[in-house]
Amino acid sequence: MKLSSRSQYAITAMLELAIQEKIRPVTLFDIAQKQRISLSYLEQLFAHLRQNALVRGRRGPGGGYVLARNVKDISIADIVMAVDDTGVKPAKEAVMDRTEMSSEQLWQDVSQRIYGCLSDITLGDFLRSPSNGPMPESPAKAAG
Repeated sequence: MKLSSRSQYAITAMLELAIQEKIRPVTLFDIAQKQRISLSYLEQLFAHLRQNALVRGRRGPGGGYVLARNVKDISIADIVMAVDDTGVKPAKEAVMDRTEMSSEQLWQDVSQRIYGCLSDITLGDFLRSPSNGPMPESPAKAAG
């Protein structure tokens, strides 16, 4: 399974905020420059992240964006669901026997399992784990 570019960009931007959170608010311009992501695209993503209470904007000199919750309380699933309407979403529990399951129900089950895995990973987990190495490259860098 591969996350959409939209989700990857949002996760990358959120990790950037998490890394900088104790230092200063981060501007979208700074993220755009560092991660080589279009500023207008980041503005669209952050509108969704704000609507889902994952980030807060601070105005004025020294302003920018900060996380709206603690890094241990923001899961990768939260980020994906906020920005990617075609992304992984929690599905309803299937009440049928697996032998009677339709393809739609099968994909709901798969989606539920993926959502469960992504829900178990927080920004805090990623920042704490030395095995994760440095922040991932943006999808644009990886492709180019």
